[in-house]
Amino acid sequence: MFDGPLSRRRMLESASLGFGWLALQSLLADESTAARPTGGINTATRTGDLRGRARSVILLNMVGGPSHMDLFDPKPILQKFHGKTASGTFETLQSGSEAKKLVGSPFRFRPHGECGTEFSSMLPHLAARADDICLVRSMHSANNNHPQAQRFLQSGKIVPNWPSLGAWVSYGLGTENQNMPAFVVLRDPKGYTDGGTNHWNNGWLPAIYRGTEIRSKGDAVLNLKPSRPISSTIRRRNLDLLDALNDRRRQLYPDDTRLESRIRNYELAARMQSSAERLLDLDGETRATQDLYGLHNPITADFGRRCLMARRMVEHGVRFVEVMVPIASGSSPFDSHSNLEPGLKAVCPRVDQPSAALITDLKQRGLLDSTIVVWSGEFGRLPISQNKTGRDHNRNAFGMILSGGGFRGGHVHGGTDEIGYRSVVDPVSVHDYHATILHQLGIDHHQLQFPHNGRDERLTDPEVTGARVVGELLS
Repeated sequence: MFDGPLSRRRMLESASLGFGWLALQSLLADESTAARPTGGINTATRTGDLRGRARSVILLNMVGGPSHMDLFDPKPILQKFHGKTASGTFETLQSGSEAKKLVGSPFRFRPHGECGTEFSSMLPHLAARADDICLVRSMHSANNNHPQAQRFLQSGKIVPNWPSLGAWVSYGLGTENQNMPAFVVLRDPKGYTDGGTNHWNNGWLPAIYRGTEIRSKGDAVLNLKPSRPISSTIRRRNLDLLDALNDRRRQLYPDDTRLESRIRNYELAARMQSSAERLLDLDGETRATQDLYGLHNPITADFGRRCLMARRMVEHGVRFVEVMVPIASGSSPFDSHSNLEPGLKAVCPRVDQPSAALITDLKQRGLLDSTIVVWSGEFGRLPISQNKTGRDHNRNAFGMILSGGGFRGGHVHGGTDEIGYRSVVDPVSVHDYHATILHQLGIDHHQLQFPHNGRDERLTDPEVTGARVVGELLS
């Protein structure tokens, strides 16, 4: 109400404020609904916009930059001209490669499977699954340094604090098991790899979509149980008080998603108390399954145990599982600056059998069609020697193994130049990889978005990155 006569100016000001504010609220509500799968924070299972072949992803993260021309991209020219000086220029990161001496692989390659895909002797078990593997030899990245390249592989950005692929998938699809997180991380119980927790960052997505670390030894999840026994009555009173405080804060700050994420995390933790340890108990697996993953071999036991846990998780509705490389030979075990041959001989036996076992086991159980297995590092290595016995980083070319989820088994896509320096035949960018994974999960990468700083952000941002679904990889 206004005191005194109502002028035309005051009437227009009042009307424009009122109608304008209502219109703005309506627009914001519409944008929020369009940007979010179901509006607000929601972990319920959802389907994408497309008819996806896959329901879940297991990422085997080979931190350090596996050398593609020593594992799955044979280069006879390197063998022929081993020790010769190369012409042209090479993008290097560290010193030691100035002589530009070409270096052939110390490992033997041969074809495998009916498809005849060539693998090196360092990956005999994965090679035996060649007919189930789609091998991309033409990947390329955006940065030559580990932190930036790792962030790029995960989030499509070299800058920190952007959501990872796993966070986007859990945001887009939720979880099929409300007693488990949608995005789970299985790291080496002895410590973190290079990059630490940045590999499973939620960025500015609500914290409920961040990767949840679950341990493969000891308590599956830390702090799920109180440090000292308390009675059920006291526990109930504590929870009731917490609910009352949360409700009060929710009334004061209804648009603050951090509180809602915290509440959801507490609720999830309570449900996990009764389900997580039972789900991750491997004692019920047959001896044949345990031997398949190498659980009784000290070399393969750690990674094998976590690969088997990953299978059990997707079997029970977890959307995205990230299994980190073992750190027995260092926090960046594929980083071969001066120890290429001994370095690969140390790490490959730890991951080869369990990686192949995961593909085999999923296929035997009828789960491979609905599960995408990814085996990849953040970049490749140079074809010239560094410090005489190693190779420097190479963002211009690396290889990626994809299996299941509608990817073409027994298929090799793309290629590098004759010495393996640059992807030149049907190159696939990291953004293309993200778009294709989302597509197989039934998500249109153009549509998956979230409002941030006044802009609807996406994982791929195709107008900027040119991201595309690589149909040639799909069956």
